[in-house]
Amino acid sequence: MPEIIKILMGLGQMRTATQSLSDEEVELIATEVKREITIKHAADEEEEPEAFDDPEESLTARPPVVTIMGHVDHGKTTLLDAIRDARVVATEAGGITQHIGAYQVDVDGRKITFLDTPGHEAFTAMRARGAKVTDIAVLVVAADDGVMPQTKESISHARAAQVPIVVAVNKIDLADANIDRVKGELAQEGLNPEDWGGDTQFAAVSAKTQENLDELLEKVLLVADLELEGLKANPNTEASGPIIESRLDVGRGPVATLLVQRGTLKVGDAIVAGDAYGRVKALFDYKGERQESAGPGDPVEILGFDKPPAAGELARVVENDREARELANKRGERLRREQLAAVRPATGVSLERLYEQLQAGEVSDLNLVVRGDVVGSVEAVVSELSKFEHSEVRLNVIQQGVGAITQNDIMLASASDALIVGFNVRPNAEARELASREGVEIRTYDVIYKLTEEIEQALVGKLSAISTEETIGEAEVRALFRVSRLGTIAGCMVTHGVVRRNGSVRVIRDGAVIYTTTISQLKRFKDDVREVAEGFECGILLEGFNDVKEGDVLEIFETREIERTTLDEAPTA
Repeated sequence: MPEIIKILMGLGQMRTATQSLSDEEVELIATEVKREITIKHAADEEEEPEAFDDPEESLTARPPVVTIMGHVDHGKTTLLDAIRDARVVATEAGGITQHIGAYQVDVDGRKITFLDTPGHEAFTAMRARGAKVTDIAVLVVAADDGVMPQTKESISHARAAQVPIVVAVNKIDLADANIDRVKGELAQEGLNPEDWGGDTQFAAVSAKTQENLDELLEKVLLVADLELEGLKANPNTEASGPIIESRLDVGRGPVATLLVQRGTLKVGDAIVAGDAYGRVKALFDYKGERQESAGPGDPVEILGFDKPPAAGELARVVENDREARELANKRGERLRREQLAAVRPATGVSLERLYEQLQAGEVSDLNLVVRGDVVGSVEAVVSELSKFEHSEVRLNVIQQGVGAITQNDIMLASASDALIVGFNVRPNAEARELASREGVEIRTYDVIYKLTEEIEQALVGKLSAISTEETIGEAEVRALFRVSRLGTIAGCMVTHGVVRRNGSVRVIRDGAVIYTTTISQLKRFKDDVREVAEGFECGILLEGFNDVKEGDVLEIFETREIERTTLDEAPTA
């Protein structure tokens, strides 16, 4: 331990034996002592093995889990609405799905479980998570729009998860629909239609007119039967499965959506998911109806967790409440240690340190407290905000969480000069009053791209202005007049633009700049003037420079400060 502290001191980090170290610091120490290390985070840990040794006679068929994926505004949620004959789009801000929804439909006595993943680019992480828990991906492509960036991204997620893809060419009812063009573009991405000699199932559908929806569902079941022979699970064991979504519901407390992959979940079971645990108080199916149990392939909402579990965590039933609490506390302690290690250590203030910061140009920070209605939305917001990188300004999310904006958030923001961002949540009256008293700004949004646009503008506002130079005139030195009390006055002819008093000037001799100064005095005959235009003669006295010679060229320029409007603009040196 003393050797490690000594190494850290040599690297300029003062740490004690009880402090946590960041990944970078651990790697530096390993390099110093010439050791190879592997860093494993809590999020990387496997809670339980993926494969279960269940006897063949205990396995029963389960519904295939299907994820709807594709580019924004290609009609994914509308298609799912048409399939399950419900309305979801009307409740989503801007017609963009902000959450993951899980639903089930019946097709000739067989069930299919659907996951609806958000289409906006900010929800990449949520779409990726959707692809990891799915059996089949339905790729929705608009017949009038074709393959778009998020279409390619969705294909990548599905392939990374090694799941078969069924293509739904949507909006075939539009006049400019071109199904063959869509097929050709998808063929370039490696998805060859079956009728072109490929192995990808295509269905031309219209969510608006509900045309060919039965054909799409039949092709989903066909792929499930042909390519996924092992869609079986043991229903007679402890339940487990991924958390699809979670939120803090007013009146009901923490609510989590779980997709049961194995076993049967029952009311009263002790359950743990990451650092959250509890006892199942109630189960609700996708229609909101109370259930007593849920089997493999069923999506259910769970009441009873002590806090909203992180989306993507594996939830599993354990023997009793004590075991659930112990597992959650162990996981929570690990996560807290990682968070502490990730926090930058405080740097003491000294004149030496202050001088270094001034010389280097201090980085300006924008601290944020992020609150959202569901875990997935908060993750997506933080992921999108992390894309803003700049050498002069740094964005720090100092706290994130689910639920309403509270007084604790206000006090934290006040102490750290932070801005509070709320996504689909609002502050209560007490929090709003405290924020007004503390001078804390709260901004609330319901569409993510509005949030990111405004945060980018806030970051831009912290950037230093761009300095630009503009040459406004040139004058040629024709004669020299020496005045004892002033110095050398250059008799000049203005050959271009204008010469202004107090303007900045470069003295150019034989094409090289030999001095940069300002115009101290500007005369026209014996009169002081403000400026002299092109084609006129004048007398110029340069500030602090008398070694001017005939034939020198004086280049007059102005420096202007222009406020930056985007993070991409770079300041001049």
